[in-house]
Amino acid sequence: MAELTVRMDVEAPAATAWAALTDWGRQGEWMLGTTVWSVHGAGHEVGAELEAFTGIGRAGRGLGFLDRMQVTSWDPPRQCDVLHHGRLIRGTGTFAVQERGTGSTVIWSEDLDLPLGALGRAGWPLVEPAARWGVRRSLARFARWARDYPAGSSAG
Repeated sequence: MAELTVRMDVEAPAATAWAALTDWGRQGEWMLGTTVWSVHGAGHEVGAELEAFTGIGRAGRGLGFLDRMQVTSWDPPRQCDVLHHGRLIRGTGTFAVQERGTGSTVIWSEDLDLPLGALGRAGWPLVEPAARWGVRRSLARFARWARDYPAGSSAG
């Protein structure tokens, strides 16, 4: 398993950060190279299915991968756990929000079962810095984006 956790302080109250973080359809506005392709169900309950394309180019036609997820825990405005069950990305993920004074801290954590067996495990130390950089960069963008949320929001 590959573990990755990144924290980012956000100058928005926890409830606002939570609403912004779980506005699945707008994640592409802050998450690097990601477009949420579909949400089955409301997306805000255990059992909801999400599909997101991460990569270069258009979903389904570009170079990248489809991340299929199912919400396994929904505890607003604190935590959402997902099970990644795609062909490439498998394992668990957590989006959490903690109050911090007038702001909040967002925690993005992944425990992934790496593809390619022993080769994937051996390659993780080479890939992990880039993955961490991408998550950190995405959360920095999120922190700026969430300050102005709920402009045009649809999450609740």
